[in-house]
Amino acid sequence: MYVPRLVIAAPSSGSGKTTVATGLMAAFAGRGLTVSAHKVGPDYIDPGYHTLATGRPGRNLDAYMCGLELVAPLFAHGALGCDLAVVEGVMGLYDGASGQGELASTAQVAKALRAPVVLVVDASSQSRSVAALVHGFASWDPQVRIGGVILNKVGSQRHEVLLREALDESGVPVLGVLRRAEQVAVPSRHLGLVPVAERRGDAVDAVAAMADQVRAGCDLDALMALARSAPAVPGEVWDAVGAVVGARGGSVPLPAPGVRAQAGLKRVAVAAGAAFTFSYAEHTELLAAAGAEVVPFDPLRDEALPEGTRGLVIGGGFPEVYACELSANAALRRAVVELVESGAPVAAECAGLLYLARSLDGLPMCGVLDAEGQMSGQLTLGYREAVAVSDSVLAAPGTRVRGHEFHRTVLRPGAGAEPAWGLHQPERRVEGFVQRGVHASYLHTHWASAPGMARRFVERCKG
Repeated sequence: MYVPRLVIAAPSSGSGKTTVATGLMAAFAGRGLTVSAHKVGPDYIDPGYHTLATGRPGRNLDAYMCGLELVAPLFAHGALGCDLAVVEGVMGLYDGASGQGELASTAQVAKALRAPVVLVVDASSQSRSVAALVHGFASWDPQVRIGGVILNKVGSQRHEVLLREALDESGVPVLGVLRRAEQVAVPSRHLGLVPVAERRGDAVDAVAAMADQVRAGCDLDALMALARSAPAVPGEVWDAVGAVVGARGGSVPLPAPGVRAQAGLKRVAVAAGAAFTFSYAEHTELLAAAGAEVVPFDPLRDEALPEGTRGLVIGGGFPEVYACELSANAALRRAVVELVESGAPVAAECAGLLYLARSLDGLPMCGVLDAEGQMSGQLTLGYREAVAVSDSVLAAPGTRVRGHEFHRTVLRPGAGAEPAWGLHQPERRVEGFVQRGVHASYLHTHWASAPGMARRFVERCKG
């Protein structure tokens, strides 16, 4: 498969990758191109802005959680039929999973995709030194092809001249110069940027401002030429149906696009809305491939689960921000309890775990789990290796997965009588809850790496 593509990277976090990547996506989409958006790593929030910019699902490429062998196939799946793909990196170009070399770094993903890299440099406090910085990044790994630089936060015309003169000696072309611009700033809080779902109008304006800034400051034709210089994407195209079939050793019907309540499908409700924004696009695709009719609902607004719900998925998000509203929706909380008591499968990650608890910051939640959650001043963040401890709707005991934790809340106790996972790094501990048909845990997982989880979940749904 061939698709023009660029990886947008930086020497460090805070250099402006999201502004440039999102602006490029929107600018090229504004030219009438079909643009595929991707994000390196486990980040859920940036892909929401990418979706606004392109009108297509933003997708993640995580070599730790999914394995390096799936990076190119998942990329090809998302970019199939597109005119251009833009991949936003994570942290600094060569930063990866802690203590594991280049694993899960932007550089590793760029090499797996055979994609040229555009380095976004925060030039606000340097002039000639920028050439040494770019030279170092360009020469560090010969397999990483840095095809150009975009200078960000440039203060003046004189500043730009000094930077360009310095970079003339580096051999790496300048493909864009962006001035400081407050209007493109996106507000942050305790877990990063505020998600699109919480600031829809302002987010649309911010993405439009990013596109305007990129159009004004970047050579889009040169960037497109660089993207077209990439060779064919290596490997096969990932397919949800094929993944599920491979996981079950048999065949499953693929629901027709847009068909609802199709005979034989099992309705799975998936929490959405402002409080539950963390999800990977492949999860719903795998559920559908396994025979589910996926129906989103908003726990902040809907007082009942979708009619005919046979399974429930509650992903991550910000329940701590919306604890009052979630608690006030007592009708929905009762409906969730009734579904659990019926034995239906329920998969909850992070925010979903807190929603199923007895309380969150003292406010009543669903009470399915005998545990209490509260905000904490400490950030829990990092990749995890895990093994399933108890038989559940997602995994048989002994199933090994890789996941990611990202929260500023604590739950007491942190594990039930039948824990969900045994974690092996950074310390050994058990975590999460398995009871009735519930699997609830802080651990975020990517089902593309373990499609049997989607298959197993749907099989537990009653017809």
